[in-house]
Amino acid sequence: MGPTGMRWRSTGAALLGIGGLILVPAAARASEGGGVTVIPDWSVSIQIVNFLFLIFALNLLLYRPIRRILKERKEKTQGMEQAIQGADQSVADKEAAFAKAIRDARASGLKEKEAMIQAAAAEERKRIEGINAKAQADLEEMRGKIRADAERARGALKQEIGVFAEQITQKILGRAL
Repeated sequence: MGPTGMRWRSTGAALLGIGGLILVPAAARASEGGGVTVIPDWSVSIQIVNFLFLIFALNLLLYRPIRRILKERKEKTQGMEQAIQGADQSVADKEAAFAKAIRDARASGLKEKEAMIQAAAAEERKRIEGINAKAQADLEEMRGKIRADAERARGALKQEIGVFAEQITQKILGRAL
């Protein structure tokens, strides 16, 4: 049995319940002896038929289109929510990829920086060693020149020592020797 049959069955149960609510209290009051007794006549049947026709007509003209529109809105809303979730996921994935790319670029940059620093330090050590070696060589050369000059000066002075000694002695004694 489909949903339409269930509606008619529940509608019929509702009508019987309403009829029971109307007729039972009236019968109870009639047995007490002082009330108005309502005897259902053909107008109750017309009202029931009218009620059923209105339910059918309103269901056909009003309730079904409204339910259909609400269902379409719900589906559209769910579709939009899914699209939003997909977009959020896409954005999160892109943010994660961007953050990873940034981290990788920083790591790469730091590695390059360290490599450049090490290369510069090695170049600096090499240049300093070269300068120190040249300075040591220049220093040794200068020492060698100074030694050579000192030796030449000694040699020249050794040859003239006799003359200088004689001149000093003459000056100290004040007479010629």
